Amino acid sequence: MLLLQKPLPVRATRQPRARGSSRVFSVMAPAATENAVDFDQRAGTLHNKPVVITVFCCLQSSAWQLLNRGAVRHYSVHVYHARQIAGPLPAIAPPALPAGLAAGKTQDLKHSRQGSVEPYTLVDGPGAWYGKDYQHNMDEWAIRVTPAHIAELEGAIACVLSNKTITPEGNYLNIIDTVSKDDFELPTLGPLLRDMQQEVLRGRGFALLRGLPVDKWSRTETLIAYWGIGLHWGKLRRQNEKAHLIGHVKDVGIDSKHQNPATRIYLTSVAQPWHVDGCDVVGLLCLKTAKSGGMSAVASSITIHNELLKQDPEIIKTLAGTWYMDRKNEVPEGKKPYYVLPIVHYHKGYLSTSFNDTYYQLATSPGRFPEVPPLTQKQLDALKAYRQVANEIKLDFWLEPGDLQLVHNHTLVHTRTAYDDYDDVDQRRHLLRLWVAPSAEGGAHPLHESYAELWHAVEPGNRGGIYIKGYKGVIPLEAEVGN
Repeated sequence: MLLLQKPLPVRATRQPRARGSSRVFSVMAPAATENAVDFDQRAGTLHNKPVVITVFCCLQSSAWQLLNRGAVRHYSVHVYHARQIAGPLPAIAPPALPAGLAAGKTQDLKHSRQGSVEPYTLVDGPGAWYGKDYQHNMDEWAIRVTPAHIAELEGAIACVLSNKTITPEGNYLNIIDTVSKDDFELPTLGPLLRDMQQEVLRGRGFALLRGLPVDKWSRTETLIAYWGIGLHWGKLRRQNEKAHLIGHVKDVGIDSKHQNPATRIYLTSVAQPWHVDGCDVVGLLCLKTAKSGGMSAVASSITIHNELLKQDPEIIKTLAGTWYMDRKNEVPEGKKPYYVLPIVHYHKGYLSTSFNDTYYQLATSPGRFPEVPPLTQKQLDALKAYRQVANEIKLDFWLEPGDLQLVHNHTLVHTRTAYDDYDDVDQRRHLLRLWVAPSAEGGAHPLHESYAELWHAVEPGNRGGIYIKGYKGVIPLEAEVGN
């Protein structure tokens, strides 16, 4: 384990970026010094001021081909001044339970629908489904692109390149600021994409587009096609501290077994817990599959809500209360390294869910943030119950190269199993991710103000993503580690 000492045993330099009141330093050390766990947090001092210091490991090089070949490791030391974390963020009170509502009294539960949802009611509609409803009829609900659609995409790609709407620079594709779906015309595919969006936002909450020729296109062509498709769904949001508009979901080799709890799990091969992403809608485009494992699953968070409500309304009340979540070191200017966001939200007639297993446990782990209280037994029981129901009602499926999965993060949770990968880096499992903010006219739900702590805003079309001051949105050609 690399421990921060004073003086530092290796060269340390200040990073030229702002992180609010936190201060970020680079510490260079040979890869050989890395042990099984590259994470340490402790109280300390810097320039005679009390601080809490987090140390974790990532790669200096932006070229993922160098992984596991003796590349120099780049340790980032995040320093949060103790005066800033003297007290926790305000608690959020859940709605009061109706009088007489208790476990086992399902006959007393009322029904409602999205748009007119009342707290602690069973929510009906197309978003309340069970995995068995779709498990064996994928050909009926998946959408396959046609040769005409592919021709439209390729024509739009050529137009973007000739107009220099997107220009390559090193590992990045740079985008001009004023772009919209009008810059990526898709006369027949566009309406189909809008139908997908409506199914996701106003219907069952997920859709699958199949047959994109990712094995035929170059990486640049694939990224431009994906970017252009995303514009037809809404505004693309930044996904990490480096402002990536398209993320690379793959095991990049820095912490394959997720021994560092601050590592974002999509960069590893371990099983993903049930979670949502930090945006309204998330897209996943499959480029390569793993040697074995890596099965995807989705579950209706509306159905989970209903089943837990029938079990015991107190579970839902707990889920609708105060939950502290860790930012995993991606801290916007002026913010704390954690935030408060309930799991269940009732707001303006809509039920929305924000579930991110492991983030609650990390934020409340001993010594992480001393002012954040530990999880209560009720919270631990609620998390366990949520996982259990999600596993019982889930829809399992395999993503194949050319498949594009679209998921509504307010009405679904998703996961994937652990996987084993190929030795050849060019054959390893690789997905591309989009975070999308649709407009209110397009079907975006109203969100409670508590989302703004993480999402930058709650205005439809202008919310979600991770914002660190000083970065412009870019598209990386290859996987690149934030921090």
